[in-house]
Amino acid sequence: MQWGLTVLRPYAARPVRALLRAGARFPPIAFDVLLAAAVLLGSAGLTSEVYQGPPGPLVLHAALALPLVWRRRAPMTVFCAVAAAAFAQWLADVRLLTDVALLVALYTVATRSSRLRALVAWAVLELGIVLASARWAAPDGGFLRSVVFLSAVAAAVAATGTNTRTRRAYLASLEDRAVRLERERDQRARLAAADERARIAREMHDIVTHNLSVMVALADGAVFAQHRSPDRATAAMRQISGTGRQALTDMRRSLGVLRADEPDALRHPVPGIAQLDALVGRMRAAGLPTRLRVSGDHAPVPAAAQLTAYRLVQEALTNTLKHAPPGTRAEVRVHCSPAAVALDVTDDGRAGHAPGPPLSSPPLPGPSFSGPSFSGPSSGHGIPGMRERVAAYGGSLGAGPLPGGGWRVSATLALGPGADLVPGPGPASDPVPGPDPAPGTGAGAGPDPVLASRAGPGTGPVPVEGGAA
Repeated sequence: MQWGLTVLRPYAARPVRALLRAGARFPPIAFDVLLAAAVLLGSAGLTSEVYQGPPGPLVLHAALALPLVWRRRAPMTVFCAVAAAAFAQWLADVRLLTDVALLVALYTVATRSSRLRALVAWAVLELGIVLASARWAAPDGGFLRSVVFLSAVAAAVAATGTNTRTRRAYLASLEDRAVRLERERDQRARLAAADERARIAREMHDIVTHNLSVMVALADGAVFAQHRSPDRATAAMRQISGTGRQALTDMRRSLGVLRADEPDALRHPVPGIAQLDALVGRMRAAGLPTRLRVSGDHAPVPAAAQLTAYRLVQEALTNTLKHAPPGTRAEVRVHCSPAAVALDVTDDGRAGHAPGPPLSSPPLPGPSFSGPSFSGPSSGHGIPGMRERVAAYGGSLGAGPLPGGGWRVSATLALGPGADLVPGPGPASDPVPGPDPAPGTGAGAGPDPVLASRAGPGTGPVPVEGGAA
């Protein structure tokens, strides 16, 4: 027998689950109509006195049950209507089983209205319980028993409705939170993708523009010297080859975050302040005499900040190489401290670096680099790209012509609170204090006749280093 019940239990539960699923898909108004009809017909069918005598009890049955059809639309109004019909029933001294509609109306108020309204409805029903027990249970001595039993039923119904409302509100809040989290996740993904695209665009612009500018300058010098000094032309072509390989390495490193099978991304370090010597050497080889001065210890500076400083210097020197007139000299000064990195790139060219009127470039929020304010060029992606890089560190950027001629780019990268910055560097005769340049990195190195066409007459020494970094 026990085995048979175990086998039949799953089959017996299927109709119940099917009924529950059907009820979940059933229209609410249709369910309320069926509920009101069940309360009316069930209670009226069990009360045989309804069909014996005047139609008053039947009217009371309808007044108690029919308002349940609108219980979802106006819970408190339906409860008041049912309570009024129950009070009329009490005045008429008629006992009806349709009073169960009061419990249905109380449950609806507790489920769909505030706690205050549910408490008011329960108090009204409790008053009706006391009145009904006093009239119909007191003569038999069952007043207290009737009050306790009916009050417990009313309290259970009100508590069940309140818990249902709380659970529904909790589930609704969870669903809304899930929707908001999904929307925020999509927004964060789109912002991250846009930031990554902007980062790659900046890196590609800096790499391609700088290396192509150097290669073009070297190619011009090689063409100029191919008849007078074939050895120098050959050296320039080798520099072009080295610069091209360096550009490919930089591109692979920048795109290595997108491809796991890119070996150069792991083999070559990210450029930083230590690689500025090689950068300056390539600019000299391209025909731009450049002097580098670095003060302070750059070892504690984060790698990302060093890369930003490197790209800023690279972009500034590339603009000088592209736009400055022949015979221009450049100077790069970098000061490192635990709180900030300050850099200054100046040249003594007499012409502007870009056509068109200058566009104001106000300093960015953050610690300011002392010195005059500048303006940037009106076109191109160089200055906006530098501004975005500096803004990531809450620093300041200035770019524009110097009063006595030439161009200057100054920037500050804030690494922590209380930036310990040195005063802004003045003219070329007043450099930032720092160590003397290494041999071969100053302005007094040997000349290079191959690149005389780029340097111009009276330019002074233009040393060529043996290959790209």
